[in-house]
Amino acid sequence: MTKIKNVNPILGSKELADYLLDAGQRTVLFWDVMRRRGNQYLEHMAETVPHVLQFEGELVLDGRTLLRPVNYGIVKIHPPAGTVIDNLKRPFVVIDPRAGHGPGIGGFKAESEIGEAMRAGHPCYFIGFTPMPEPDQTIEAVIEAWAVFLQRVADLHVAAEGKPVVIGNCQAGWALMMLAAKYPDLCGPLIVAGAPLSYWAGVRGVNPMRYTGGLLGGSWLTALVSDLGHGQFDGAWLVQNFESLNPANTLWSKQYNLYANIDTEAPRYLGFERWWGGHVVLTGEEMQYIVDNLFVGNKLSTAEMVTGDGVRLDLRKIRSPIVCLCSKGDNITPPQQALGWILDLYQSEDDILAAGQTIVYAVHETVGHLGIFVSGSVAKKEHQEFANNIDLIDCLPPGLYEAVIQKKSPDAANVGLVTGDHISRFESRTLEDIRALGGNTPDEERCFAAVARLSEVTNGLYRTAAQPIIRAFATEQGAEWMRRTHPLRVGYELFSDRNPALQPLAAVTRTVEEHRRPAAADNIFLQWEKVFSDWIKSSLETFGQWRDAMTENMFFGVYDQSWLQALLGLRASDEPPRKHPGVNPEHTAFVNRRIEELRAKMDKGGPREAAIRALVYVRMPEKAADERAFEMLRRIRVEHGAEKTLAEFKQDLREQYFMLRLDEIGAVALIPELLKGHEDEWPKLLEYIRNVATAGGPLGEEGKRRLAELERLFPSPPAVKQSGRKPARSHKKEVVTK
Repeated sequence: MTKIKNVNPILGSKELADYLLDAGQRTVLFWDVMRRRGNQYLEHMAETVPHVLQFEGELVLDGRTLLRPVNYGIVKIHPPAGTVIDNLKRPFVVIDPRAGHGPGIGGFKAESEIGEAMRAGHPCYFIGFTPMPEPDQTIEAVIEAWAVFLQRVADLHVAAEGKPVVIGNCQAGWALMMLAAKYPDLCGPLIVAGAPLSYWAGVRGVNPMRYTGGLLGGSWLTALVSDLGHGQFDGAWLVQNFESLNPANTLWSKQYNLYANIDTEAPRYLGFERWWGGHVVLTGEEMQYIVDNLFVGNKLSTAEMVTGDGVRLDLRKIRSPIVCLCSKGDNITPPQQALGWILDLYQSEDDILAAGQTIVYAVHETVGHLGIFVSGSVAKKEHQEFANNIDLIDCLPPGLYEAVIQKKSPDAANVGLVTGDHISRFESRTLEDIRALGGNTPDEERCFAAVARLSEVTNGLYRTAAQPIIRAFATEQGAEWMRRTHPLRVGYELFSDRNPALQPLAAVTRTVEEHRRPAAADNIFLQWEKVFSDWIKSSLETFGQWRDAMTENMFFGVYDQSWLQALLGLRASDEPPRKHPGVNPEHTAFVNRRIEELRAKMDKGGPREAAIRALVYVRMPEKAADERAFEMLRRIRVEHGAEKTLAEFKQDLREQYFMLRLDEIGAVALIPELLKGHEDEWPKLLEYIRNVATAGGPLGEEGKRRLAELERLFPSPPAVKQSGRKPARSHKKEVVTK
């Protein structure tokens, strides 16, 4: 609450005059910004491909020319002046969400996903879209188009060390996961930011948006809106849903912040509104697919979705490392929705290992949904660290990890090995760590399952009884009129130069700017204004909390009725409403076959395999990977020359890791077998192992014990006989660095 100073009554009249002049000038300037916002909106939507990318690019592929046309395209981003791109580094591809807004938020400013990737030296591409979809466009057609785009990027960078890194923001995140499940070998590491992969998940009292489908009686309203739109769904309705989540910000704070700081805030406000107001359209079939399968059905995280060509979208098939970025301050995609898919798919950490999957997650404490994509602080920390350490992420052994990113300090160990302003560690986690974030009880899961069943009923009734009539009367002209008169669009057009009443505003604004006289910061009336603003904000926040509580109580009050659940076909309450997906017999056979292959290869290899096995053995008790250790490996690799690619090193690392997991004692005992004929190299290898293992700081007691155990394998190097025989050929270039 703003503190009010004491004021001399004699000076009050002057302060009042100063405040009234300041308030009047701010009012004129505020409405002029609104006018400029409206003009900006009209100019932006008149563009052929409206976007908010700060970076220039060139079109690589146009999705409208594909066999199944879609309104997507991929561009290659031109680096800004002074940015050096290394074409041997793997490319980054950023895909923006098509969830009501236009494209470009991933490259909205210099400190962004695209900006940080290029700053790290990676070539960058961007997948965007036009405002209107192609006729009969589907989500599956979009995914197929993305697959073509990514294959083209891979073909353009065949010399790069690694497959393309793909970033999917929000809606694009779950669609990217679907693509990777269908085409497991297409992508490199995946970064999904703020993506709702398990939409039912959440915590009571925090996540009101997930109740919307139940309170509307299912997805029939989506079908109705699409039919009234003549087969198209206006994304402005999605944006309106987002705005309704925070009435205090939507109805007051956003506007008051502009009004109170009108002399400095206009550029930032207009820049953001250019994206926020760039509404796009989806086909009715796309939107219905999304609502039925994800928002209401929640089918992706339990492998229930099957494509039109018969492929089951099982996220366990994904072979690329998956990085999930989420935030506790996100009321659109909370951490439970971003990470709940892990609990839906896996019952133990061993299941993750059996699938050969590497999952990394990072949970921000405060930033909101949009901040995950546009916040400069997130870009300079999380996105920068992911870009700088993407090869380390790609080489992590299978398992569940949390990215722990800390500010770099001068007294940190081996600080010279760190790139950027932070130090990244990837620490091993368990499913209990995900459960600790909160989630649904079995009874709450049954309520959401009841909504999914009811949605099938109401949607079927609508399609049978009402849809034929609605479609008979719907026209393209009527659909266009509905889009034009949507409240959000009217708000932009009403306050623009199309409104004759606002035409004199520009001239008045110039006069105000010439004679601008802000009130002093300690002006008593300015302080009272801020107190009044705080009261309005807190009142709207209270209203929002009351509304959300009412929404939640109504939802569970309706769907927690046992008779309704039974009527909708749910079985006895002791049976889970959703079961974990069954184990694929083919995958089980594959895992068993790989185990036998690894056991058979345990005594095969040379100095490189011995060094990798030894290093993994020493580091296993630490249960973490540090970027400094990987940088040490990279430098050793450069020093000795790389005979193996990063992908081959990753394969070697995983094999040695699994061998140790299968039989730790036996695998370590066989290290001398791998060094037969090369025993004289062991001291040098030990030096490398010691340097890498301690690059992130001193080892723990168990790590020290293991290192000492390895040192005792060969107490002293064997002498070279003086018989004229040449020493064994050095294999330095094959050290663990590949």
